[in-house]
Amino acid sequence: MSEISVRPLGEEDWQQYRDARLTALRESPEAFAATVEEEEAFDEDFWRLRMKRSARLLAERENGTLGIVSVGRSSDENPKTSELFGLWVRPEARGSGVASALVRAGARLARDQGQTQLAYWVGSDNGRAVAFASGFGFRPTAERRPMRVKSEDDEDEVAMVLALGGDRGAVPHDF
Repeated sequence: MSEISVRPLGEEDWQQYRDARLTALRESPEAFAATVEEEEAFDEDFWRLRMKRSARLLAERENGTLGIVSVGRSSDENPKTSELFGLWVRPEARGSGVASALVRAGARLARDQGQTQLAYWVGSDNGRAVAFASGFGFRPTAERRPMRVKSEDDEDEVAMVLALGGDRGAVPHDF
């Protein structure tokens, strides 16, 4: 099996990102606030603007796209914090290290941009996602918000934060 590679997409790669995003929305509609119908209607200008707003990372092997993630600014209140969002991996590639490669690349990108923290919102009742993020050194904060995706209960999301600096919670240098 060939190696997983992760690369940033530029504005000119909007169609490749669009294809991956629409595939993600079709395959895992419950994981996203948007719907495939909404996003299929967006024109090229919208997709190009989206590419400029946040960094888009694509995981692939020689046989095609394996997953995507986005890294963007967290908020004006936290100018040194980036946010990891929109993480998706093809079902057949899950458990093969693709999500880990995407998170490592996102952390490296944020650190290279001078950020000191990387935030990742996780469903507070999603033990698998919390364990995955914790394995990277993300730590839960007191910050909560209502789930942005449809949920059968009143589950909320917790902001988990990864320190990108030199303290105990820092990203290892091999990131």
